[in-house]
Amino acid sequence: MTESFPVFDGASAPPPPPPLPPAPRPSTPIASAPAPGRATAPSASDGDLARAREIIRIISDSYSTKMVGQERLRTSLLVSLIAGGHILLESVPGLAKTTAASTLADTVKASFKRIQCTPDLLPSDITGSQIYDAATGTFRTVLGPVHANFVLLDEINRSSAKTQSAMLEAMQERQTTIGGEVHPLPRPFLVIATQNPIEQEGTYELPEAQMDRFLLKEIVEYPSPAEEFEILGRIDSGVLDPDRHVPGAVSLDDVHDLQQIASRVYVDPAIRNYIVQLAYVTRNPAPYIGEERARFIKYGASPRASIAFLQASRALALLKGRAHVLPEDVRELRHLVLRHRVLLTFEADAEGIRSEEIIDQIFGAVPTP
Repeated sequence: MTESFPVFDGASAPPPPPPLPPAPRPSTPIASAPAPGRATAPSASDGDLARAREIIRIISDSYSTKMVGQERLRTSLLVSLIAGGHILLESVPGLAKTTAASTLADTVKASFKRIQCTPDLLPSDITGSQIYDAATGTFRTVLGPVHANFVLLDEINRSSAKTQSAMLEAMQERQTTIGGEVHPLPRPFLVIATQNPIEQEGTYELPEAQMDRFLLKEIVEYPSPAEEFEILGRIDSGVLDPDRHVPGAVSLDDVHDLQQIASRVYVDPAIRNYIVQLAYVTRNPAPYIGEERARFIKYGASPRASIAFLQASRALALLKGRAHVLPEDVRELRHLVLRHRVLLTFEADAEGIRSEEIIDQIFGAVPTP
């Protein structure tokens, strides 16, 4: 028999929610002392942290020569790069999303391709195709623009579902298949996709399966008046000229080292359990945030959310100069990781309920370790 939970109307104290299920003990304990003779992955050393801090400082300083403000965007891009994931940017036009992507690519001495998505864009326009060479009587493969370290998919929701699906293999498997032949993508590989929330004519809503493959989703906001004043000054000085590039600051090997160091940032079992419990509550919200709010959740987060929290929190801890993850890192990432994974109903949209509000309530219901 299913236990029912009364809806809290504010007149009396709500009943305590049932205890969260403990994370099951893995067959190999995560944090217990290793058995004699068993090799363990080394954690990030002081030398590793010093090297990571220097690489991050160089990237940030070079990035800031063209970008004004947008510190949250810079952090989100760096977290995605270090964690080896992809990022979806949503904002109104004109907030320097393209400039941010190209500047980051210049800073890292990486190849950069921009793909303007339109309804008539074909999958082969992204991945590449085989072209018949009359001189030799054979077909040769021409790789598409997705074969770059940094790929900007501008207004991804303007491309058709068929074209959007062409990116799934590239984003997930880090490869493309052209004429039955597999072509690996360069490393690192970062997809920065943008979508415009206010101009919906001629757009195709991203399917949930593709949204889930983005590590983070960032909402880019307007600059402050002081930042906008600085932008005008930089335009007059020529810093923001399209043909003026940031000199490459770090190599791809440096980025690879940064990713390897991040993979050795320590995550305590208590924090892993915290991540698992958060994902569980998104799927079973009623006992923890009440029936009134739970009815707005259509689907909870998939296990990719837990993986994203694990990877992104390591990257964020490294950005802050630490070799271990704190619960505050997970909490800071809550909107970035969950806003495109906790799907709300049409009723929530009609009542003006934003996913960030529901996410905050879920985090408030799960005890912080």
